[in-house]
Amino acid sequence: MINEAEKYVSGLLENETPEGYTYHTLAHTQDVVKNAVIIGTNEKLTEEEMNILRSAAWFHDVGYLKKYKGHEEASAEMALKFLERHGVEEYIRTAVAESIRATTFPQSPESRVAKVLCDADFMHLGQEIYFELAEKLRQEQKNAGIRNLKKGEFDQESVRLFEEHNWHTVFCQNNLEETKQKNLELLKARIARRATRDKMKAAKSKSYSRGVDSMFKLTARNQINLSHIADNKSNILISLNGIIISLALATLVSKFKQEPAIIVPTIIFILFSLSTIVLAILSTRPNISSGKFTRDDIKQQKVNLLFFGNFYNMDLEEYEWAVGEMINDDPYLYSTLTKDQYSLGTVLAKKYKLLRWAYNVFMVGLVITVGAFLFVFI
Repeated sequence: MINEAEKYVSGLLENETPEGYTYHTLAHTQDVVKNAVIIGTNEKLTEEEMNILRSAAWFHDVGYLKKYKGHEEASAEMALKFLERHGVEEYIRTAVAESIRATTFPQSPESRVAKVLCDADFMHLGQEIYFELAEKLRQEQKNAGIRNLKKGEFDQESVRLFEEHNWHTVFCQNNLEETKQKNLELLKARIARRATRDKMKAAKSKSYSRGVDSMFKLTARNQINLSHIADNKSNILISLNGIIISLALATLVSKFKQEPAIIVPTIIFILFSLSTIVLAILSTRPNISSGKFTRDDIKQQKVNLLFFGNFYNMDLEEYEWAVGEMINDDPYLYSTLTKDQYSLGTVLAKKYKLLRWAYNVFMVGLVITVGAFLFVFI
């Protein structure tokens, strides 16, 4: 009867196994039969129990030919029909079917035969070839449209399987548990390495391109050039109006007694020139803060460490620590660069606003002064 079962199941699996099945093949069934005999012999099963075990081992996965999920029940039904056709006694048929159904995970076998079959079916968990077979199972589930899991996801599922699985025979507990634990450790290590790689990839994906660095350099250069231009314009106004005031005081004031009519135009001219000088000076006057920061400021990323006014009163060690914190944190570093650009922009805006007022005052002062002198002479 066992030989007939082997021929029948082998023929079915050879001819009807779907093309995409890479794990539940005839080779897998043959391995389970071989493993069942080894475990059953060591567990000292009787001859009748061994016959039941062999029959159940041959039929335990044949139900995959009909359906993937719930194949255990389909396998049991096919075994019952085959054994009934060959006139096998009912209690043996029942024992074979119950043993096959017991392989449903999570397993809870009751008979000795069922316990041996369950361990034989999951024997690969405690073998060095586990990872090779696991990859075949993952590919099979993908091909069959059951689950399309990535390797990392499949490894996570496998860890749960390992942790929920228990050996039901003394032979497997003594001979396979150690290798099973090693496989579990390798699984967890592989998951940890993959998590580290994913983290590094994520960090790399969040890093900034060279274009961003070029943008910061170009913007900083442009703003510094604009600041130089503003300072030069301010210096021109200061120098020009300084000369005007000196000439006015030296030339016109001395003629007040002779020409009292020029007093008002001269005073207007001097006042407008003086106002222009004040506005030009204000546009170039630096604004320096306290020059100190705290560690909390650094941890909260509030300080722009690229501006000397924020650190000139700090100790070198504190400043070095703060810079170390900044350069080891890309988001903080680029946030600081952004703050620095913004600070330069606000300073430029203030400079050009005051400079505009200075030119306006100078222009209006010239017009009014010339008008006053024309009025006096006419």
